[in-house]
Order: sequence, then C-alpha cells, then structure tokens
Amino acid sequence: MKFRLHTLVATLGLAGASLLLPAHAQIKIAMVIPATGPLTQYGDMIKEGVLTAVEMVNAAGGIKGQKVETVVVDDACEPKQGPVAANRVVNDKIHYVVGPVCSGAAIAAAPIYNNEGVVVVTPSATSPTLTDGKNFHYIFRTIGRDDQQGPSAAKFIIEKIKPKKVAVLHDKQSYGQGIASNVRDDLKKAGVDVALFEGINAGDSDYSAVITKLKSAGVDFVYYGGYHPLLRQAGEQGLKVKFMGPEGVGNPEINAIAGPAVEGMLLTLPADFASNPKNAAVVKAFKDKKRDPSGAFQLTSYAAAEVIMESIKAVGDNAKAVADHMHKTTFQTPLGATSWDAKGDLKAFEFQVFEWHKDGSKTLVK
Repeated sequence: MKFRLHTLVATLGLAGASLLLPAHAQIKIAMVIPATGPLTQYGDMIKEGVLTAVEMVNAAGGIKGQKVETVVVDDACEPKQGPVAANRVVNDKIHYVVGPVCSGAAIAAAPIYNNEGVVVVTPSATSPTLTDGKNFHYIFRTIGRDDQQGPSAAKFIIEKIKPKKVAVLHDKQSYGQGIASNVRDDLKKAGVDVALFEGINAGDSDYSAVITKLKSAGVDFVYYGGYHPLLRQAGEQGLKVKFMGPEGVGNPEINAIAGPAVEGMLLTLPADFASNPKNAAVVKAFKDKKRDPSGAFQLTSYAAAEVIMESIKAVGDNAKAVADHMHKTTFQTPLGATSWDAKGDLKAFEFQVFEWHKDGSKTLVK
C-alpha cells in the first residue's frame, strides 16, 4: 500500500510537472494595418503577403515545431492610432510586427516598438523620417525610401517626359508631402519649371479650386504625392495633362475613384518581383489561394514576414537576437538579396515606372 501510494504521488507529481512545462506555444506576428478607414486596400495587400509566407512555413512544420500565428492590429493608417496599436502589441506580448503600413502611423509608433524591444519590419512606409537620426535597433523596412523613389520619378520626368511646366501636389501627410518634396527638389535642380507646389486635402469632394490653378499656371504635367490623385475631376473639367504618382496610388481603389480618367497614369512601384522566374514557387503559393502577388506591397510583405521567421529559425524566439541577426545577415527573399544598413533601411531597392490602365492592370514603361 505504501509502495502504491508513493507511486501514485510520483505519478501525480510528474503529471503536475508536465502541466507546468511550457507547451509548444505559437510564435505570434502582428500585422499592424489599416483594417478600417479609407486605406484598407493597403492592409489587404499586407495580409496577403504575410499570410502566404506564414502558411508556407507552417505547412513545412513551423519553426522548430512551433506554429506561427498572425494577429491583425488596426491602426487605420492614422498617426494618432499608431501608438495605440503599438501599446496593444506590447501588452499582448507580441514581439514581431509586419507594418505599420503608412509612414505617419509608423513614425508615431516606432519609438514605442523600439523601446519595448519589438522587431518591426514595415513593407510599405517609405518616409526617411522613420529611420533618419533615430538610432533605432528594432525598426526595419522591406521597401525603399522616398528619397530613392522620388529621384526615380524625377529622373523619368526629366529624361522621358521633358515637360515645360510641372505642378507638384501632395496630400499634406508625411508620406505624400515627403515624396512630393523630393520630386520637386530634383526637378528644380535639373532646371525644370515647377510652377506650383501645393498641398490639398485628400478627403475633399471638390478640387475645382486647385484644378483652376493648374489651368492658370499652364502646366503640362502633374506629379501628385499621396494616395489618390484628383484625376476624375481634372478630366471632367478639361485639364488634359499627364499625371504621375508614387506606389501608394497603385491599387484597384484608384479605378473606382477616377474611372476612365485613370488610363495612362504613371506611377513608381517596386520592381515587378512576381515576374522573376526565381519567385515561381512563391507566386504559385499566392495564386493557389487566389491572392495577387503582383500588387505594390504583397511581396514586400512576404519578404518582411520571411526574414522575421528565418531569423527566429536561426537564433530562436528572442526579439533582440532576431534584430541582431537581421542587422548582420543578407537574406534571399523574393526581392533578391535583402540586407540593411545600420538604420534599418535596405542597402538596395529598385523602383520602376509603370503605366496604369482602367482595367486595373499595369505596364512597365521601358
């Protein structure tokens, strides 16, 4: 009886010990995106990229037996909501983030993430202000900066368009105004007449005043820094000029907003990584789930999730070790060789110029 009692106690003790052992907890990656508000289409792009990367890893057994779980955290792309979203991530003890999507929200939230040791890889926030002079260790991006994209647009305008008078407009936001300023400065350096540099309110319903200014200035080309140019009203009011915008314009929403006036709009986008034969398996994984690998941010988001997960595989589920590893490692992603400088900016990134069509397709401009 004594032997049986000792055996029972030992068995219960072992059972209790097993209950105290850590289970194969899931590794969580937060997708900090605009899940509400007018910019949800960009959040959808990020979700498609991250989910595809995570599903492929989980299908192959996860990371050292642990599955990867994604959690959506909504910041609506609003600077005021950026810190709120960051605090939710921290409070939920999530150590890895893909996002934030928009520069304003990313800039507002970055100090919290960095101070709390959360690894952040944004696939879409392009403002130099996010990383310049900040000495952040945990903030990275898998997209180029405005001061890379802006010069690419300006070079194209100077060499290919050769306009007489240009208007450069922006939406008064960190992203739009930043890239518009870069384009303006490079055009002026090249001697191009920038007849108008002005901010407009992206949510307005009537752009008649600015269209009148464009007509009066006699511009023959308009660059718009922001998410949605005023194409429809410009066409309706007889302003027949070529428009160009940054990568934030390249989404199906612009077709619904601008209608047929969108035909022929120029925009800078990340290079068409989906057309690279080396990415065939990744592209197939997207298409198998009826997702679009050719959008502006799907593959930059895939790459963001991929480098986080590859780093966890290499050094374990420890955010500081992951950040250290990312700073010193070159990864092979759908973007090509992917590595960062000390600020967390990519050492190289290619933007290309595309022509947008009213059916939502795009054509590379040679």
